[in-house]
Amino acid sequence: EKAVNLKKDLAEMQEWMTQAEEEYLEKDFEYKSPEELENAVEEMKRAKEDVLQKEVRVKILKDNIKMLATKVPSSGQDLATELNVVLENYQLLCNRIRGKCHTLEEVWSCWIELLQYLDLETAWLNSLEERVQMTGNLPDKLDAVNDALESLESVLRHPADNRTQIRELGQTLIDGGILDDIISEKLEAFNARYEELSHLAVSRQITLEQQLQTMRETDHMLQVLQESLGDLDRQLTSYLTDRIDAFQMPQEAQ
Repeated sequence: EKAVNLKKDLAEMQEWMTQAEEEYLEKDFEYKSPEELENAVEEMKRAKEDVLQKEVRVKILKDNIKMLATKVPSSGQDLATELNVVLENYQLLCNRIRGKCHTLEEVWSCWIELLQYLDLETAWLNSLEERVQMTGNLPDKLDAVNDALESLESVLRHPADNRTQIRELGQTLIDGGILDDIISEKLEAFNARYEELSHLAVSRQITLEQQLQTMRETDHMLQVLQESLGDLDRQLTSYLTDRIDAFQMPQEAQ
């Protein structure tokens, strides 16, 4: 009777593993929304816990069959063979569910990381847009133009590492058919805004550099003229002080 019950327990265990495999490993999942992906992750976590909890039952079965084999070798030997099959199948099921759970957790982590990088780069784009707008109505002063140019250039020196991460993470998920529509839409919107603002910022940078160069050249010319007029003023003053007749002066002084 004990052998019959153990045989029944082995059969039930094998049936449960078959059902678990069909439910957790053979279903085709489509992750078209973050909610679907998150639910799948939580489901696989529960599946892993459920499968691992059966380890106690498997151990009890194993101990009982070993004990029976010492008392009734013939019955125990047959059950031991069935037990080995169940143990192999159980270990395989555990490994596969662990693997799928790990994969889904990695995918979810990848999605969260992508959102974080998008948030960082969106904040940078907002800052870039603000700096570009600030260069729209500048006073016609060299210091103001120079400060605006330096401020814009400091934002433009933003490293490209985050954009590289966005591209790689997005492509990884899209290649796996995970959230591909949502990610493609997000990346398209981000890239379009990035290209537009970057082009506008570089164009404004060039304009400010040219404006600054022109103002510096004008300032230099005014400085040279002012120095020349100062020299001339001092020379004319010396002529007047020395009461030199106008006709005795050089032509340019006359």
